[in-house]
Amino acid sequence: MLIATNPFNGVKLHELASLDEQAADTTIAAAHAAYEPWRKTSFAQRADVLRSVAAGLREKKSELAELMALEMGKPVKEGGPEVEKAAKCAEHFAEHAEEYLTKEVLPSDATLSYVCYQPLGTVLGILPWNAPLWLASRFFAPALMAGNTCVLKHDPHVPGCAAAIEEIFKDAPADIFRNLPLETPKVEAAIRHPHISAVSFTGSAAGGRKVAAMAASELKPAVLELGGSDPCIILKDADLEAAADVAVLSRFINAGQSCIAAKRIIVEAPVYDQFIELLQVRMARLKLGDPLQEGTDIGPIAREDLRQNLHRQVIETVSAGARCLLGGELPQGEGYFYPVTLLEGVTRDMCSFREETFGPVMSVVKAADLQDALMLANDTEYGLGSSIWTGNADVAEAAAMELNAGQVAINGIVKTDPRLPSGGIKQSGYGRELGPHGIREFVNAKQVWIK
Repeated sequence: MLIATNPFNGVKLHELASLDEQAADTTIAAAHAAYEPWRKTSFAQRADVLRSVAAGLREKKSELAELMALEMGKPVKEGGPEVEKAAKCAEHFAEHAEEYLTKEVLPSDATLSYVCYQPLGTVLGILPWNAPLWLASRFFAPALMAGNTCVLKHDPHVPGCAAAIEEIFKDAPADIFRNLPLETPKVEAAIRHPHISAVSFTGSAAGGRKVAAMAASELKPAVLELGGSDPCIILKDADLEAAADVAVLSRFINAGQSCIAAKRIIVEAPVYDQFIELLQVRMARLKLGDPLQEGTDIGPIAREDLRQNLHRQVIETVSAGARCLLGGELPQGEGYFYPVTLLEGVTRDMCSFREETFGPVMSVVKAADLQDALMLANDTEYGLGSSIWTGNADVAEAAAMELNAGQVAINGIVKTDPRLPSGGIKQSGYGRELGPHGIREFVNAKQVWIK
């Protein structure tokens, strides 16, 4: 049974029966049957479908934002922009997929030799709850435009969002996109299903290991976008006001429940105290509350078990010697709220440095200099995003080459953009989503040799 609970008050919203084996097989078989006619459509025909999906997303923007607020606690003022971002993703691949997948002529001993990019079949997307619309779009938009069909196994805590996405495809060619409401233990059978050709997974490193092992044992390609403990380096010559604005935005959007949030703020010693003050002023302004209210900055944590784990991380970090300047106390009353929390004096052996903190908790670390900051930034099992703030462009680009991450932002926020590839290394996963690199993950790069 898939049960959606409102994290604002703990009240059950609705429940949906998980598909049984036969129903899951029927759903996957339908998407597989839709593949042959869909792969034979032109890029222009596929683009028309994706543009219609984008229009459908915008038409239901308010409804979808409210649904996210109810099912996973995202403030509606963030939910609307998420829907818009999902629509833009669909439009981007509608416009650029043909360009990204253009045949490449390569020199050889043939009269003509080239590589063409052809779809694989039906792709299974296994997605988390923290950005239900955006994560779905960055899965289905490139996969569909490449000529694949899609099956979506969304998180069991956002069944309404998953059903709403499928509804937006109601006027598309039948079964090119299907929702697969499954309880987690039933996902393995879907991965191993003979009509699933590839897997896209976004979630925890622990979950990614399991998915990777299952897909590999079936010789199916997989893309994994996993957790992160992103460093944000602040050097002494940075624009501190701008850096503080962006660090706070990055850390606390979606109540800090983002893989690419700036989780470890590493500040060069000469400006450390000043930067702490700038952070504290900005964080103190953030308002916790009902995610359905426009004035709310921080909604509840999505689940109670996640809140308890976050509090454990804070307690262990403070017990190890860090100072808690804001928050840090588990609230009383209904809902899964956690206060905006500022931890300073965090060192590399402390819990909030070593583990991913998925919630509104900022850890600030002092670095002696740039080399020390880079060492601290790379001292993690993760490698998703990273950022550095400095007034020296040469220093910034040299440092970017030393940061072990899938993407680096210089004097800006780490974000996902349909135009640019996104993904990680180490325990943050492998493969890329978005951009020209992402759409080529689920295609056959076929070599053709002619003489």
